[in-house]
Amino acid sequence: MFLLNVWKNLALVSLGIAMVCLGGCTKKPTNAQLEVWRKEASDRNAEIVAEKAKNNQQREWNLIIQGQTATGKTETLNWSELQDLATVNVNTVDANNIANPNQVFKFTGIPIKALIEKLGEKTDFTEITFVCYDAYQVTIKIEDLLKYPIILALAKDDQPIPRNEGGPIYLIFPYSQYPEISKNYDDGMWAFYVTHLIFGQEKAKLRIGKRELNLADLDKLPQVTLTQNVGYRVNWPSGTVELHGVRVRDVLSLAGIKLNPKETVFVRGKPQVYHKNLEELNLPTEIIQKCDVLIATRWGKNKQPILTRMGGPLTLAFSNDCQAQTQRFKWVTFVEEFSVQP
Repeated sequence: MFLLNVWKNLALVSLGIAMVCLGGCTKKPTNAQLEVWRKEASDRNAEIVAEKAKNNQQREWNLIIQGQTATGKTETLNWSELQDLATVNVNTVDANNIANPNQVFKFTGIPIKALIEKLGEKTDFTEITFVCYDAYQVTIKIEDLLKYPIILALAKDDQPIPRNEGGPIYLIFPYSQYPEISKNYDDGMWAFYVTHLIFGQEKAKLRIGKRELNLADLDKLPQVTLTQNVGYRVNWPSGTVELHGVRVRDVLSLAGIKLNPKETVFVRGKPQVYHKNLEELNLPTEIIQKCDVLIATRWGKNKQPILTRMGGPLTLAFSNDCQAQTQRFKWVTFVEEFSVQP
């Protein structure tokens, strides 16, 4: 639509030239003059496109910081604030630059150490989890974040970082300056399009309409255990795992929700990819009523909390007993909200 408007602008410029000439031109413009006017219109539209792209990026891409912050509240940094904090340059190879693995780039960005000092210095936590747009997450020890210039890069060689190269916010490690860091943080830790930082661990909270349920509320419901492989992306054991939690239907009942057969429940997680109202995130009433669809609160034989590094404290899980009916639905991490869809 926007490109269509650009062409409309070009057409209007040409039409304006013609109208001016109709009103008072004594001779027809030369081809050279027409070319100058066309270039001026094209350059102006290029400026408009660039400005629109810049404004969209500033408006739409924020960095959200949660967990054990100094205030205990969610902190949101907008694009302008992030640019002001991007004061550090790191010259290093790019672990995702497969074509030229030895090429060194200048990354400009925000040192994580500065964010810790700004927002988390009064709290006691040992790691930070970086959550990405696509639900990927990586976790780094505080001691390493304070020791090394690990940054959230906003620019690469003085240019905005494209999405296909990890932008607009790309977690990078100083491999060239500190080669030893790659032993603990391999290529897979270079996180693309970061949207959230979680300091330490979060408390379990689940919003349903006007209700907000905590872990104590969920623990009062009938408890269920699944013993099977899990469908989460990272930081879970590859074999059989015990998941402990409560059925979604019981959670909805606790919140006073009565579903009719035509309704679905949209499961929203923290990552932006879980904000889209897609079919694989909408659970039909029939599946909720017939299958063991769980909000997992703990895992393992010792019923350990689901840590932030694993996508916790709440995750969505499906019993193998209903695999044929549920295989198309996503196993959602960082679950935060249920909403009923007609």
